[in-house]
Amino acid sequence: MKKLFTIDIHTHILPKDIPNFNKKFGYGEFIQLEHHKPCCAKMMMNDKFFREVESNCWEADVRIKECDHQNVDVQVLSTIPVMFSYWTSPKDGLEISKFINDDLIKVADKHPTRFVGLANVPMQDTKLAIKELERAKKLGFKGIQIGSHINDLNLDDPSFFPIYAACEELGMAIFVHPWWWMAKEKMDKYWLPWLVGMPMETSLAICSMIFSGVFQKFPKLRVAFAHGGGSFPATIGRIEHGFNVRPDLVAVDNNINPKDYLGEFWLDSLVHDDKMLEYIVELVGEDKVALGTDYPFPLGELEPGKLIHGMPYPNNVKEKLLSKNALDWLNMKKEDFI
Repeated sequence: MKKLFTIDIHTHILPKDIPNFNKKFGYGEFIQLEHHKPCCAKMMMNDKFFREVESNCWEADVRIKECDHQNVDVQVLSTIPVMFSYWTSPKDGLEISKFINDDLIKVADKHPTRFVGLANVPMQDTKLAIKELERAKKLGFKGIQIGSHINDLNLDDPSFFPIYAACEELGMAIFVHPWWWMAKEKMDKYWLPWLVGMPMETSLAICSMIFSGVFQKFPKLRVAFAHGGGSFPATIGRIEHGFNVRPDLVAVDNNINPKDYLGEFWLDSLVHDDKMLEYIVELVGEDKVALGTDYPFPLGELEPGKLIHGMPYPNNVKEKLLSKNALDWLNMKKEDFI
């Protein structure tokens, strides 16, 4: 069987050496890497252990070797959400974003047929976020990754609309990734923040953008959501019913049925279940689901594309899910990687 061109839109990368931002700025819980043994490092939040990562989290050559083994042609690179740093002062957030973006684009520039970059921007300050967005465009980034909320604000907040407008004007895609979960104080056991909190966050982000009319106000905006849309696909029936029976509470900023927006945004394929993949493809359309794995982390799809390849779809549909839909979202062509 002929190998199908494959793009993974959901992968994370870190700089190998991260400055001590806590020492530099004099506050906050910042990530550093403690390279305590070969090919392995501890992510430390100041002096507290956060997560163990391997060299595939920062070494391009290791990533490429693993991609070759896993038949992945292109990875879309974005930082790990804990690096968003929205809680910092805007000035410090801009400096951190510049550091992250300068490091990431070097990897993409060195291997332009294997990697595409999504930039980080200081969403806590609209003007600075647009400034870094514009710089990222000039550097060669194809979009940005943002969190499912920004500090105490959801993605419906009007302060973000100029950023959406700038992304639309510059042709920059948006990848929405859940971070720092709701009801965290109730989720200290069983890895619940990742298993329950993150799907909730993604649904929050989608609903916030739908109900505020973001997709109507910015019709050319290309937005993809991580983890198959989280809990949103499973609850869209309830969401629509609430819209119909309590428009006084739900339709306060937008009176268009939320189901009418299905197909206006992309979802990645990271759902870990064949029936769920079949459902989201039916829900948003075979043109709006793209391979995403959360590489290189264990909660991701450990064999990229295995779920898609195992579905009883014809090859033309598998081609869409494995690369064509990603190319549409990125506004790129397959020839860009040859």
